[in-house]
Amino acid sequence: MPCRDPDDAERREARGGRTVSGTLRSRCRRRIGTWSAVGLTVAVLVAANLVMHRWSGLFGLVTAVAVSALLLGVLRWAGGTRADAGLAPGTLARGARWALALIGLVGVVYLAGALLPATRALFEDQRYEGMNGSELTLRVLVLVPVSTVLVEEIAFRGVLYGLVRRARGTVWATTVSSMLFGLWHVLPSLHLATAKPALTTVFGDSALGAALAVLSAVLFTAAAGVLFCELRRRSGSLLAPMGLHWAVNALGYLVGFLLR
Repeated sequence: MPCRDPDDAERREARGGRTVSGTLRSRCRRRIGTWSAVGLTVAVLVAANLVMHRWSGLFGLVTAVAVSALLLGVLRWAGGTRADAGLAPGTLARGARWALALIGLVGVVYLAGALLPATRALFEDQRYEGMNGSELTLRVLVLVPVSTVLVEEIAFRGVLYGLVRRARGTVWATTVSSMLFGLWHVLPSLHLATAKPALTTVFGDSALGAALAVLSAVLFTAAAGVLFCELRRRSGSLLAPMGLHWAVNALGYLVGFLLR
């Protein structure tokens, strides 16, 4: 990866009639390569996945914010910019418009699914049992936006996508990001087959059924990752996949809670 200083690539200081660029050279020497940055990002995500699966609540929120900031730091260490992360100021307004449109679309689809008897059962989830309105509000407005959307979008459609795209192009970036996004969901899917009655009827409650449910979740989320990457590419902003990601998760909780 060529060395770039995104803040001031031409910073120089004139001393005694000579022009020097020691600051730039020093910063260039401290850059890390693209694939080293990708490896470091994956290592951070593995640790974060284990920690966030084990501890939730406030600790999970703090971990999500810390991991997001750390990964953005890795991107910058590798010479990346805010544009590489999908966070360039000039694209935020466009990304926000995409996000609002996608949230509205998901809302319409979920409303139709909730009203149709044939699809209403898809929203049933035993994890909603015992949940009250305050817990739902916390999940929809805090946990999903921070512990899910923020960290996952920055990691997979921001940092990983940006790093690989700089080195190998869009196809490679989409492939690597989406495959890792699917694997990220192994731990959260371990009890999926028994938590959702609609899936229990398909996979059963055996160990084999649980394994097949996890595999299906990995493949499904990897495919969703491709869609999220394409939204990032078309909109030029991370806000577009963030909006869709939040809507699918948060509105899913809301509809499932209301239909329990």
